[in-house]
Amino acid sequence: MTLHADAVSTLTAWTPADREQEALKQAYLGFLGAREDACARSCEPGHLTASALVLDATGERTLLTLHPRVGRWLQLGGHCEPADETLREAALREATEESGIRGLRIEQQPIHLDVHPITCSLGIPTRHFDVRFLVRAPVGARPVRSAESVDLQWWPLDSLPGNVDDLTPMIDAALARLR
Repeated sequence: MTLHADAVSTLTAWTPADREQEALKQAYLGFLGAREDACARSCEPGHLTASALVLDATGERTLLTLHPRVGRWLQLGGHCEPADETLREAALREATEESGIRGLRIEQQPIHLDVHPITCSLGIPTRHFDVRFLVRAPVGARPVRSAESVDLQWWPLDSLPGNVDDLTPMIDAALARLR
């Protein structure tokens, strides 16, 4: 199965928690239906990305990276690579690379979708169709900052830094999944 086929299968099987997420799911499926290259960063109109809301073993903190180009705290994740066979694999690879934590556990289904405009590695304005997964860190996990980050820190879910995108919908979806 190709990454594109996995993306279609993953999104088709996923049941979103609300109408807004269902509408985004249908838009993603429409985009995937129109673009065979929708998972490749070379797709100029936009491309799927895979990210991970990494929670600590207690489920009380999330690991965020201070992104060097964006200048804000973000969840871990990024572009799909040619070697990625699934969106889950891409999200887990990105989370492992960016956190330095071994033994991360990723959920089967996405928890949230988000489309955002960005000027990424293409150097032109585009859109990221981000598919977000819940990832759990093992007890005592200590992150190691990679070259892709200015800083990397655990943040309490109820006390996120001021310089962060609104992660509330994704966090709420993760907590609902854990209940």
